[in-house]
Amino acid sequence: MAIVKPFRALRPNEAVASQVAALPYDVYHRDEACKEVQKQPLSFLAIDRAETQFDDSVDTYADCVYQKAHDLLQQQIQAGIYIQDPKPCFYLYCLTMKDEEGVRKQTGIVGCSSVSDYETDVIKKHEKTREDKQQDRIRHVDACNAQTGPIFLAYRSNETLSALVAKQQGKPPIYDFVTDDGIGHTVWIIDDEASIDQIEKAFQAVAHTYIADGHHRAASAVAVSQMRRKNNKQDPNAPYHYFLSVLFPEDQLKIMPYNRVVKDLKGKSKEEFLASMQQAGFTLTNVGSQCFQPQKAGQFGMYLDHTWYGVEIPQKMKAKDPVRCLDVFILQEYLLGPILGIGDPRTDQRIDFIGGIRGAKELERRVDTDMQVAFLMYPTSIQQLLMVADAGMLMPPKSTWFEPKLRSGLFIHQI
Repeated sequence: MAIVKPFRALRPNEAVASQVAALPYDVYHRDEACKEVQKQPLSFLAIDRAETQFDDSVDTYADCVYQKAHDLLQQQIQAGIYIQDPKPCFYLYCLTMKDEEGVRKQTGIVGCSSVSDYETDVIKKHEKTREDKQQDRIRHVDACNAQTGPIFLAYRSNETLSALVAKQQGKPPIYDFVTDDGIGHTVWIIDDEASIDQIEKAFQAVAHTYIADGHHRAASAVAVSQMRRKNNKQDPNAPYHYFLSVLFPEDQLKIMPYNRVVKDLKGKSKEEFLASMQQAGFTLTNVGSQCFQPQKAGQFGMYLDHTWYGVEIPQKMKAKDPVRCLDVFILQEYLLGPILGIGDPRTDQRIDFIGGIRGAKELERRVDTDMQVAFLMYPTSIQQLLMVADAGMLMPPKSTWFEPKLRSGLFIHQI
């Protein structure tokens, strides 16, 4: 059973919510984050990435950066930018996005998930975390004394929870705005005891929840909880036993591809590289300057020397194993590793990952400037993610890109 609790959210007052709401800290490079904060000073990114308050001579991970995050949060609380609800509540967070298929909505329940559930695998994971990235968020959470970035969780569709959500959406929202990228954000507060109790009990009938996005944020929140358990007397109701999460039914979620760009061909000429791919068993079709968009699993596009290629994965590379059947695994196992020498994509500086929302034009731009070859993937499905997690296995790094992204700053869980 999943334990999900209401909490007293620290959240922006309605007048400034649209200015505070920020994309997750890890979708920006430092210079991009600085520009965003200059454009919108109230953006929560100023707290999430407090190095934006210093010039480039200050290291991103300097002690003063984490202290600045703490100080900015406290200053904004004192200034009334943030308010806190008087009692523990649940919240609903609906994101509305237009794409090629029309208007899509996904509505999540905002609450606090149990650290114990994370430790006992009631909360399923599908990615490894990097120690350096985890340490950054540990220091941030510990300094702020708060979890500032929600973890994006999925659960298998549940009729009881769907009915409860639909009922609450009939009430007036506390936030309703559209961000510059065209994403609609609507939030409702659930503060009546009967509904809160029903939601808690409904989640107790859910066998597992799944981390869709935010493995580093979750691992960091758990690490801080473990530190505080060690240093404090046991209090089962202490807020650090729980972490901020937004839980969505899996049938509302859409995954976009996570694409790859590589800096060089490991000393090979273009002709030698293409021949190596064909020798390995890949089928290549030169499609010229027109982007090749894969239409199904087992295909990917490749951009090299101002030319697009359609690539077919041979049957011999496909396996029934939930991980080995993934296109991103096959790309790594049969091409990036043996042909381009990318041994560990988590640490190799020759590879970079581009979220699918940036599109093929970003891949072309990177290859035409600082990279040499790009791979445009077909997206991993949410069903594949659940299968991998249920099997207790791990996906290759950067296998999934979820859109729309949850905004940070709308809900903060103080610990």
